[in-house]
Amino acid sequence: MGVKTVVEIEKAAQILKLLGDKTRLSMMKLLQTNECCVCELVEIYNASQPSISQHLRKLKDVGLVKEKRKGQWIFYSLNQAHEHHDFVISLLDSLPSQDERLTELEKQGLRISCCE
Repeated sequence: MGVKTVVEIEKAAQILKLLGDKTRLSMMKLLQTNECCVCELVEIYNASQPSISQHLRKLKDVGLVKEKRKGQWIFYSLNQAHEHHDFVISLLDSLPSQDERLTELEKQGLRISCCE
């Protein structure tokens, strides 16, 4: 049995406030099992690149997501080293999968290939 960690109210409130946005919450669920480029998220959410980048910046600023550069492209994923990763995962595990969004991108030929 794992050790249960306690999250301070202030930190929990900060995380919950960030995840209170529907787009950021579904992004986090998507990034729980996938690595995504900004261009893929732009297509998935039918939003502007600056809007998606702003959401990602907020998540990255508190360390919930991390980025990895591949050439000129930046890919985002969940930061498993975040001190409250288990807390975030417990929330995300209660949500439906968002993987069908990536499957739809693949069908359209827009998965990753738009970045290559």
